[in-house]
Amino acid sequence: MTKRGRKFLVKPLIFMVGAAMLTGCISPVADSTGRYTAPIGGAPVISNETPYSSALRCLAGFTKGHPIHVAVGQVADYTGKLESDSSGRKITQGAALMAMSALAKAGVPLVERFDTSVAEMELKYANNKLINDGKSEGPGDYRKILAGSIPGSDYYLVGGITELNFNIRSIGANGDGGGTATNALKGTAGANMYVMNVALDMRLVDTNTLEVVDVISYQKQIIGRQIQAGVFDFMGKTFFDASLGESALEPIQLAVRSVVERAVLEMTSRLYRVPGESCTQSLGTSADPLADASEQTQAPTDDSVAPTKSASAEPQHLAEGDRAPALPVTEATANAPTTEEKNDESRKNTYSWYSAADADGQPRLRSTE
Repeated sequence: MTKRGRKFLVKPLIFMVGAAMLTGCISPVADSTGRYTAPIGGAPVISNETPYSSALRCLAGFTKGHPIHVAVGQVADYTGKLESDSSGRKITQGAALMAMSALAKAGVPLVERFDTSVAEMELKYANNKLINDGKSEGPGDYRKILAGSIPGSDYYLVGGITELNFNIRSIGANGDGGGTATNALKGTAGANMYVMNVALDMRLVDTNTLEVVDVISYQKQIIGRQIQAGVFDFMGKTFFDASLGESALEPIQLAVRSVVERAVLEMTSRLYRVPGESCTQSLGTSADPLADASEQTQAPTDDSVAPTKSASAEPQHLAEGDRAPALPVTEATANAPTTEEKNDESRKNTYSWYSAADADGQPRLRSTE
């Protein structure tokens, strides 16, 4: 074969070999395992943890043996944010399931109220005497419907994801440089960072009285970054253009799980009166796994109790005409902290709402007296 023939034959052969290598991983005929190709990826299944998971498991030593049953209701996505291509929601619709997992990590006895469709169907079959007791393979004694066989809940947890704010703040830098000649080396580089956040509002309700006994509102910021660099140059009669980049975004759904677990951790510690120096000693301090600048305070102690309500405090049930006259404004009242400041301090001090009237060791929520 002439040199000219080899010249025009080599390139098609190289192309065909490359194509054959790409298609070699896929076969039009299934193999002995029933697959056309072997899937990529070998990462093992691991536990889905957040920085607060270990503290939740620590609470299991305090919740064990206490008959306080908690149910989880709707923890919905109220942000209303959708993907730009209308492929779905930006925020997980499973926050209630995350709350159940968090309560289970803490060892809190759970009763199912989120999806009772199977139980209701079984109850319907049992009412029609169609289900046996499960102890015999064939027809036998039908399942009895016994009064009081389903344990009730003492409290239930509900709430929602209320905020999803994009690009709270961003910063970026980009630059181009190189020689002035046409064939001189040229390069580009750039970096960008941006911050967003999610927020959760959750409440704990007494099942018997429907009294809202605890409310949590938390937010977490999420950071993302992009880095890229490229170079362009001529090498004789050829040229090359190469670029390299990397981008990363803190997982949004993991941030939601972290906020849920932090809320459950605080509510559970209050419910069971967990001592401040144990599982939650780092909350609200610089040692908090996900502390922010507003939470750089000292850890609470056992003596951190709120003062009892004054006897002269105005009852909440008084009619408008029966209300006591407004107190005169003094220097002390003028400098008193606002409600927002009090709420901020209460969030930092996990145990500040305990009443001195609460019996020590009694597993219950803060006093409502």
